[in-house]
Amino acid sequence: MGPENPSVVGLQVARAVEFVRALHVHLRKMTSQLAWIERQALISRNAQADAMRLEAAALRRDINEAQTLIDRLHIRYLNAN
Repeated sequence: MGPENPSVVGLQVARAVEFVRALHVHLRKMTSQLAWIERQALISRNAQADAMRLEAAALRRDINEAQTLIDRLHIRYLNAN
């Protein structure tokens, strides 16, 4: 295959920029939520604290996945410029 159409590449980069922006917004929300849950787990009773720790673990996985997506988008679309 030949080189990609520059307008298509530009559109892909623009989409990557917007997706990274949206992921950063979501990442900040998840991080704030994680901090709140962790504080609440410290003052909650055992059963509540256990449930909160499970929720915190799920949020940590989601945060890691979002960061991985951001890193991959940077490598593929944004560092090439």
